[in-house]
Amino acid sequence: MAVADIAAVRRTKALQERAENRTLTRLTIGPSPWARAGALIALAVIAVAWLVPIVWGAITSFKHESEAALPAQLMPATGWTVEAYQKVLGASDLPLWMWNSLVVAVLVTALTVLISAMAAFAFSQTLFRGRAFMQWLTLAAIMMPGQILIVPLFREMQLLGLVDTFAGIVLPQVVAPVMVFILKRFFDAIPSELLDAARIDGAGPWRLFWTIVLPLSRSILVAVAIFVFIGAWNNFLWPFIITTDPQFMTLPVGLSTVKDAYGVQYAQNMASAMIAALPLLVVFMLFQRRIVQGVATTGMGGQ
Repeated sequence: MAVADIAAVRRTKALQERAENRTLTRLTIGPSPWARAGALIALAVIAVAWLVPIVWGAITSFKHESEAALPAQLMPATGWTVEAYQKVLGASDLPLWMWNSLVVAVLVTALTVLISAMAAFAFSQTLFRGRAFMQWLTLAAIMMPGQILIVPLFREMQLLGLVDTFAGIVLPQVVAPVMVFILKRFFDAIPSELLDAARIDGAGPWRLFWTIVLPLSRSILVAVAIFVFIGAWNNFLWPFIITTDPQFMTLPVGLSTVKDAYGVQYAQNMASAMIAALPLLVVFMLFQRRIVQGVATTGMGGQ
């Protein structure tokens, strides 16, 4: 009986989600079937335009190098081959660069989510002197281009002796003012009655943060973590500036050195790109629902 009740609850929840999706669709596109058909056609065209370069790159990676540079020829005429993948994996430090990227992305993600969540909780649920000024300072940091800070950040890492270290790659990336405001917006929506009841029971700020706010914010924390992980994995500029030792290079930086050293090798370049994109593809396939929820929560979808 309990199993049947759980199944009924799940079915009810699924029906509610479908009804909400239909309502959101009507509010976004309009009630007209022509509007919905036009939106679906536009989305299909955008999806095809987005997929064509990926399909072309994947097919090129399985061509022979002499055939990959031929213009206006999509399918391989001499057959499929994994030669490009064998050369990329055997002639470069690609596995090491992938491991470095994974370590850097995981560390950046964990530290960014932790620091941003604590800052957002302080802005949202606590009162302290200078709170408004700190919020305006965080907002100013959002509007400041990151390239302006490259020189002072490099000098700082140089003075601390963190050039060609994982710490030098990770630490400047953990400050994410955008994520602070995203999490603050979510924390503002937590019912104040829960926090007030916990305060009456004697809970302090740390207990409120760890036992109430964070468990209630799993969805937004996962969404923020996914976006931070993708950004850290794809980041090229800062790792390129702070690293010169191949042992500490991340995947985007390492691939750029391979291109410069061996010239333009189209099949090998496409094979490298496919290998580099594979972890992100896995992340997207596993967490695509969370990614969509994150876009809706942090963007125009509202929460």
